[in-house]
Amino acid sequence: MKISTLLSAWMALGLAMSGAPVATATAAASVTAPERIEFWTFSMKPRFTPYFNELVRKYEAGNPGVKVEWVDFPWDVIQTKLVTRIVAGTPPALVNLNVPWADEFARDGLLAPVDELLGEARARYIPSTLEDLTFGGKTYGFPLYSNVAVIAYNTQIFKAAGIAHAPRTLDEQLSFARQIAARTGKAGLCPALSKIDGLMMQQGLPVIRDGKAVFNSPEHVALITKLALTYKAGGLLKDALFAEDNFPAAIDAYKGGRLGMLLAPPTALKRIQGDSADIYAITDVAPAPLGPTGIADGGWLIHFAVPKNVDTRLLPAVGKFARYLTNDDNQLAFARQASVYPAMIKAAADPFFTTVPPKAGAAEKAVSAGAVSMPHAHTLYVAGVTDYDELRRSLVKAVEAGVTGRQDVKQALDQAVAIWNKKLASQRSH
Repeated sequence: MKISTLLSAWMALGLAMSGAPVATATAAASVTAPERIEFWTFSMKPRFTPYFNELVRKYEAGNPGVKVEWVDFPWDVIQTKLVTRIVAGTPPALVNLNVPWADEFARDGLLAPVDELLGEARARYIPSTLEDLTFGGKTYGFPLYSNVAVIAYNTQIFKAAGIAHAPRTLDEQLSFARQIAARTGKAGLCPALSKIDGLMMQQGLPVIRDGKAVFNSPEHVALITKLALTYKAGGLLKDALFAEDNFPAAIDAYKGGRLGMLLAPPTALKRIQGDSADIYAITDVAPAPLGPTGIADGGWLIHFAVPKNVDTRLLPAVGKFARYLTNDDNQLAFARQASVYPAMIKAAADPFFTTVPPKAGAAEKAVSAGAVSMPHAHTLYVAGVTDYDELRRSLVKAVEAGVTGRQDVKQALDQAVAIWNKKLASQRSH
């Protein structure tokens, strides 16, 4: 459910209820216990229970009088829980969000900017992570971690196809995929075409401009045409190519020796190592190519935000705890356990991520390859569109029709743009 819909429903419920506003009780509670800090995460239990329990214990020991309460929710219910508590006037002090959620919450006035709370710590975060959390010139979160994709490739397939190095651009990925198909009969690549909007943006091609869909430009048509040519040549793995999540099919094909290249998070290499030792032994890894925008593939930032209606007298304590939650030492400890990348400059430069040990296998190489890309990671998404998933599906259907040759690429994109612009115009009129 959209955040604005949830908000409207709870506001209506609140107006229908009689009695004194709960905000009064909240203010009274904050006077008696001003240093109680409640923070929320999503989907961290049970794996990270020891980590967060120890983190809380250490903070309370070093900050007498402060009581910290950690609450974890499944990722698919935390938004509803948060809206409920904000409207009731009893929000947590901090909450885990991803960037699209934060953008929508901020636009609906449900988050507080944290620029003053960041203070001098701002300079210690990787700039791209703060850029992801800046909406309307204000910053809405303390970055915690992100991830990026690396490119794993089968060196035997590359050798058989006459390819001497990892691809450095999307054009090389597609060219190598066609070469692999021509010389080995295998697929070269399995891009996540259900996320074609993100690929377009990474390649510097906007999906929406000035409130209108623009993905039928000559440049967009050229991109989809390249994909279509590669598909026709057998260079793209056809298994679940347009599925909402085609990664299971892609990694299975790679483990089975049927795919030349795999775009994946570094953790995928451990899975290949465990499931297919023979393929792992002939796998090498490189940083995934940046788009012409200089943006790395696979970025997805998680952070801590401050909800609206947190007692202003508590904010200095909240800021101090948020800076502790996301400092170099804690980010590094969490990132090493979770196999993600820290959002702090010093933590991200730790030798654990940047040093390739002697005789390293593909899994170790993947960690350092991802570290190369981390400063270029951004969360790519389209903001401010109601029912965006429905519109994205119509775009994916058009791309599928064009790539598979069922329809002329320009014609398919024109039809999808017409659907989008009708929907966008309707949204503007309301």
